[in-house]
Amino acid sequence: MADRVSLRNMVFYAYHGVHGGERETGRRFEVDVDVYIDLHPAGETDALERTANYGKMYRIVKAIVESGPYNLLEALAEKIAAELRETFAAERVTVRVRKVHPPVGGPVDYAEVEITRPA
Repeated sequence: MADRVSLRNMVFYAYHGVHGGERETGRRFEVDVDVYIDLHPAGETDALERTANYGKMYRIVKAIVESGPYNLLEALAEKIAAELRETFAAERVTVRVRKVHPPVGGPVDYAEVEITRPA
């Protein structure tokens, strides 16, 4: 299915990471999501309950990112994907999580993990 609802560059401050310093001081995380569902019913009826409400999508992602902590971006992305798939009965979900300025020993804009999970 080609129908998709997306949110791009959601920004949160959270305390995830393997290193203790990351969990103490926190850092910026950015998240993108693509939720693949049939948008035809929403388009025909103009009814919010027939689509993946992006306000609700945002609140789900925010709650997960600001909870935790998670050691790995992979675990954070997996939790977001599972919750979005279940909540919206999605055929597929893609999640990208970026940790801005990760502690890698040199200048890096961000580290990113992208996962795609089918229903």
